[in-house]
Amino acid sequence: MTRHAPQEPTRRFEPSYRLRDDAAFYAPSLGCGGCPDFETCGGLHTDAGVFDCNDFCSCGDPALCDAVCRNKPDTFFERYLEIGGFDLESTPRVAALVSPGLPPIVPLIGHKYSRQAVLNEPVVAVPLYELFHMGSGQPLVRTRAELAARFRISEGAVVIASGVDRDIKLEAWWAFADRNLIYATLRDLGIALVTVPNFSLFLNVPRPDNLHSIKRIALGWAELMAAGIPSALHLNARTDRDYARWARFVRERSEVEIVAFEFGTGAGAPNRIDWHVDRLCRLADGTGRPLTLVVRGGGQVLQRLRRHFAQVVLIETDAFARTLKRRRAELTEAGRLRWPRISTPKGAPIDELLAHNFVTKRAALLLTDFAPPGQSERSARHARRPAQHADRETGQGSFLTQLDATLQARAVPADLQRVVVAAES
Repeated sequence: MTRHAPQEPTRRFEPSYRLRDDAAFYAPSLGCGGCPDFETCGGLHTDAGVFDCNDFCSCGDPALCDAVCRNKPDTFFERYLEIGGFDLESTPRVAALVSPGLPPIVPLIGHKYSRQAVLNEPVVAVPLYELFHMGSGQPLVRTRAELAARFRISEGAVVIASGVDRDIKLEAWWAFADRNLIYATLRDLGIALVTVPNFSLFLNVPRPDNLHSIKRIALGWAELMAAGIPSALHLNARTDRDYARWARFVRERSEVEIVAFEFGTGAGAPNRIDWHVDRLCRLADGTGRPLTLVVRGGGQVLQRLRRHFAQVVLIETDAFARTLKRRRAELTEAGRLRWPRISTPKGAPIDELLAHNFVTKRAALLLTDFAPPGQSERSARHARRPAQHADRETGQGSFLTQLDATLQARAVPADLQRVVVAAES
């Protein structure tokens, strides 16, 4: 029998997709109408057969539970006051900032380990939580030179700090006491863009916990912007009402120019990703001005998103993750990107492998998911069923016939030694 941590819910809903909210298919839960949070929350519409979200309050030890729940009145009141209520309208207004110019594909560099050389990439993303000590909140780097050395990137590189990570790091970030030090450090480092921490919206917790996370995302974005740091508002949502609230927030605040989304976990599940994409596209269409979307994962839906957003920027995680596992990108004659395992001597640096994988993966994306619609559709007809990898990014369609034109246009570095064409096995 599996033992649950005392702060985790003990009631199980199998299969878990029964907890997904969809007002188009399911009736509202009977107990939601009289809830004091109903106007903000909108109620639940699931296949779980719950009376209201209080049915999700099933932790083994309420004293250790960290969920925002009305069944713990004193703690609930404190958590409610720390964010100034669940309504997004009370989020402070901020001035618009100049948005950085970004390429469509930005490689994520998680760390410098097993590398010796400086990665020659003009624009990179790094984990936001690798810039600070998660216990004390003290900066781990304070200058551009220290930042470059920590990740072995160019001092002149444009750097995005990605706020997507495990919940333990997000909660540590929220608990940092010296916010001014955090923001001053990000300014001193010249971070071009921060994607705001994506506080989780769990399905098996009472809704006030979700509403608390949504408000923290909005406040975190406003704080960064007020400190003069360009930021992308992360659009975490569990229900249609959540998306409607975000849509109104973005529509009424012209200072929101960049939004972010992460498909690497639950939102990217095959039977849920379309639901999220539809609502993101509606949000973009209803804003009335151009929006930039920064995404992690979701390679299979990038073309759809690009038809609605002025620009879609992919923080590409696959190449770095596969390099660490000693996988080398190869493009088959059929136009399929595969990642066979290779052997490297013990202690040998992986700089060449990392650079090769970035170049090859970028070339594939630029000629498929980021290609003009007509070109992408032609490639898709020859593509095999995509295999899903890190952050649910997919295998690639055929593009060998277009590779020369792309190189001539300088869309990717013209180093063909790094692009391996292999016979189909």
